[in-house]
Amino acid sequence: MRSAHAMLGESRVLAAGWLIVLFWIAVAVAAPLLAPFGPNATLLPMALPGERLPDGRMLLLGADHLGRDILSRLIWGGRTVLIFAPLATLCAYAVGVSAGLLAGYRGGWIDELLSRASDIVLAFPVLVLYIVIIQRFGASALNIVVAVVITSSPGIMRLVRGVVLELRSRAYVAAAEMRGEPLSGILFVEILPNARGPLIVDLCLRLGYVTITIGTLGFLGLGLPPPTPDWGGMISESRHFALVFPHMVVFPCIAVSSLVLGFNLIADGLREVSLRD
Repeated sequence: MRSAHAMLGESRVLAAGWLIVLFWIAVAVAAPLLAPFGPNATLLPMALPGERLPDGRMLLLGADHLGRDILSRLIWGGRTVLIFAPLATLCAYAVGVSAGLLAGYRGGWIDELLSRASDIVLAFPVLVLYIVIIQRFGASALNIVVAVVITSSPGIMRLVRGVVLELRSRAYVAAAEMRGEPLSGILFVEILPNARGPLIVDLCLRLGYVTITIGTLGFLGLGLPPPTPDWGGMISESRHFALVFPHMVVFPCIAVSSLVLGFNLIADGLREVSLRD
């Protein structure tokens, strides 16, 4: 397997995606150092970008209707997104990959049961499921993760199942069965590593989807409870002032779009590299 450095050299799309994502990761990690103000500090309501406070300090991106510095809230909001989007996606993958491996390898009634259960979930509009789950159990970080797992794991399960149906007849799987390897060893040691290609691409795409989902839930008032900095919540809180003070909405929208673009470029770059092999 080629090194990450070699793959980045082969695909400018992949390199661009990594640059965007790494930028936001660096911003999130260094949030306490980079944010010029506290994310909930009341400074100067409705301040325009570049406007100065009475003490001379500048609000580079302006302030919202409550006087909170938009740049500081964007920086801290990046930390929120980059914690919960990967966490929720990885939890969904843990459930979906396990179910898909079992369904694809075992077949029979297990495959039928898991496939029908995933079909039922996939038949519902995703946004409606999110709203129902969050409204029923309340808006919290844990419930957002649970909602993403419930709605995303069936699609992951179907993807993994399809790959496993092709791989389970390979010689190395038969050899593992003849050696008496346990089921977990066959699934996670023999089959899963050989299915990693499409799964890694799907993981990057799904990270983008979950980022949009967290932003959408925040916009609908179903995200993390205030005053936690949240990009979707920032857009929702400022939408009534967007015509007069567009900077309140534009900058959070750019933040969400750029991070999603980064994940999508990584997925496209990985697919581009894999097609050259």
